Amino acid sequence: MSLFHCFLLRFGRNRVVNSFQLSHSLATLVDIPDYAKTLATRISNCNNLEQLDQIYAHIIRNHFLELYPAEFHWNNIIRSYTRLHSPSKALHVYITMSRAGVPPDTFTLPIVLKAIVLNYVVMARQLHGVAVKHALDTNMYCESGFISLYSKGGDFGNARKVFEQNTERKLGSWNAIIAGLSQGGRAKEAIEMFLELRESGLQPDDVTMVSVTSACGALGDLDLASQLHKCVFQAKAMEKSDLLMMNSLIDMYGKCGEMNLAYRVFSRMKERNVSSWTSMIVGYAMHGHVRDALECFRCMREAGVRPNHVTFIGVLSACVHGGMVQEGKYYFNMMKNEYGIAPMLQHYGCMVDLLGRAGLLEEARGTIEGMPMKANVVIWGCLMGACEMHGHVKMGEWVAKHLQQLEPWNDGVYVVLSNIYASNGMWEEVRGMRAIMKERKLAKIPAYSLSTSSD
Repeated sequence: MSLFHCFLLRFGRNRVVNSFQLSHSLATLVDIPDYAKTLATRISNCNNLEQLDQIYAHIIRNHFLELYPAEFHWNNIIRSYTRLHSPSKALHVYITMSRAGVPPDTFTLPIVLKAIVLNYVVMARQLHGVAVKHALDTNMYCESGFISLYSKGGDFGNARKVFEQNTERKLGSWNAIIAGLSQGGRAKEAIEMFLELRESGLQPDDVTMVSVTSACGALGDLDLASQLHKCVFQAKAMEKSDLLMMNSLIDMYGKCGEMNLAYRVFSRMKERNVSSWTSMIVGYAMHGHVRDALECFRCMREAGVRPNHVTFIGVLSACVHGGMVQEGKYYFNMMKNEYGIAPMLQHYGCMVDLLGRAGLLEEARGTIEGMPMKANVVIWGCLMGACEMHGHVKMGEWVAKHLQQLEPWNDGVYVVLSNIYASNGMWEEVRGMRAIMKERKLAKIPAYSLSTSSD
């Protein structure tokens, strides 16, 4: 049985009624030199699932992916299935890609992860249907579970529908919707839902307050933070939960920039864990209190509390703010050698930023080239910002090529490279950059630019 027939059996014959016409029209493209490019454009422009199924069937039958095995073409198909809300097929294509021996690149896995999340939402809807059929949809545990699952999948519309359908909802459902909104980047909505909870007559518990204080920290509202602090002590909590709530208060005050209040909570805690210390260190580092951050880290180690990877992000960030190159290297090596923590992208990003600001551009480049994973746009942006700061043309051009590959639509790289040329009096190159931008008709996106480092 051919691959094409296997595809028909899997996805259904009724969806390929016009496959002959489509195959005939696509077959005429084979003799065109840019056939692969044209086909890729067709896949990207697909606006319905039936058409995409037909194109994919044609691709399988003509062994296109064997002739053009580049990750881009696989990614394009996976992305299109995900965009058309068919996560199961997207995952099927990824599995086929893996079996064909084509390794994923930096774009593949994020697309697949999105498909997985969408697949959870599809499964949630199916389970929700089962719950309705058996009159279990208003069960307090099912209800909160569906709200959480929909929220994690980004389907806040259905999460709210489940929440609102029951007028006698329990605290668990309130906690599920507040946590979902808070974790989903909808801090203001989470706070509004908390106020509704208070008006309903139900008393929040420790789980509620952890989600609400996190949302407040994201908003940076100090007045609201003070009010929530009172609510925390009104909430009935177990001893272990009390530690979680105190940590959330430290994190909230830290994000609001009130480190004196964060320290007041911290100093009054009878028990502190790694999250308590880390919240203080990250808060100090975030607001440029370099010495306080490093002193807090020293005290943490003396207290016998083992730091984690987030702790070291805070410590290295403090070194970046203070321009402390030797200290940064010391802590980076400590993390690896003493605590056995493998550096992540954030740690490498801190080191590249630290070295770049200090003008050690070759060393920063060596750090990127020595990373076990590919650098993302933030890391390249840090080095690009350092090239602009120090007017380094050759390095700037090298970094620009990588940024253009990662984000070809972002004009920030052209602007920064133009600034580097201008700082070196290379006006011909500046005009060349402007000509390229004009030719490509690049327009500055409001409130979006290259992720370069800044003080």
